[in-house]
Amino acid sequence: MSGAERMTVLLPEAEAAGIRAAVEAGEYGSASEALGEAVRLWSDSRQARADAVERLRRAWDEGVASPTYGPVSFDDLRREARARLAAARDALGRTDAPHAG
Repeated sequence: MSGAERMTVLLPEAEAAGIRAAVEAGEYGSASEALGEAVRLWSDSRQARADAVERLRRAWDEGVASPTYGPVSFDDLRREARARLAAARDALGRTDAPHAG
C-alpha cells in the first residue's frame, strides 16, 4: 500500500467489536478497510460541512450587499407572502383564499 502511514488507534470495545463483526460478516476484508472507509466518510462529512459554511458565508455576503439589506417589517413580509400566494393560486386557477392570521 503506497502512500500509507501506519497508525495505532484505540477504540472503545463496542466500536472494536462492531468492526470485527463487520469483517467476520465479509463486509470488509480487514479492520483496516473498515477503518479506512470510516475515515473517508469522516473526511467527506468535514468537507460537506466546510462547503455548507462557505455557501452560507456567500449568501450572507450577498444579502448584506443587496439593496434591500436593513431592517425588515414582519407585517410587510407577511403582506408580500400573501400577495405571492394569491398570485400563485391565480396562476393555477385556484380561488380559495389564504387563511387569515
